[in-house]
Amino acid sequence: MLPFATVVVVGLLLTAWLSPVLSVRGTEVWGATTVDEAQILDLLAIPAGQPLMRVDTGSAAARVAAIPKVASARVQRMYPSTIRVTVTERVPVVFIDSPEGAHFLDETGVDFEIGVPPPGVPRLVTATPGWNDPSTLAALNVLAALPPELRFQVGEVAARSISDVSLTLVDGRVVNWGGVEKSDRKAAVTLPLLTQPGQTYDVSSPDLPTVR
Repeated sequence: MLPFATVVVVGLLLTAWLSPVLSVRGTEVWGATTVDEAQILDLLAIPAGQPLMRVDTGSAAARVAAIPKVASARVQRMYPSTIRVTVTERVPVVFIDSPEGAHFLDETGVDFEIGVPPPGVPRLVTATPGWNDPSTLAALNVLAALPPELRFQVGEVAARSISDVSLTLVDGRVVNWGGVEKSDRKAAVTLPLLTQPGQTYDVSSPDLPTVR
């Protein structure tokens, strides 16, 4: 015979699995600002009245994460009767030109949307842009290392290779960055260097920067 405590636990689990009391009666969507909430709810595909214990949260999250603008999604059971889905949206970090319009890439290089580039998002120039392209990732890593006061001046980032990244500022000046190594040091050198007159600023060797 099963111990009494075990019987109680099994009974509670069966109640949670079958009882309409602990069933879905509402859904909360957190984190969605540009993604259509109706699209999220449609892809969740969790019917009202389904017992919370029987909701496959992993599959539901995967369906929502398939939306191109969603970087990640989490689905939780909030007892007694709510499903909560929390999404993290992709943010454009660079854009690439194409015949159909500007493609937005996020910080990992994922191409997720076509539209008009937001202010402050620089153009990416590289041979084969994308999340699996080393030159793209090098350019994104360089941008991530820039302090805000320098990052907002960048109009274009070009990556001819992982060791040949350059920044064109909105005023036309060019910063030859080189590779991603010592990016923090290069960023610290670049800001005071830009106070000097010139057109091309080379910080590829940050201990010996040059201005032309």
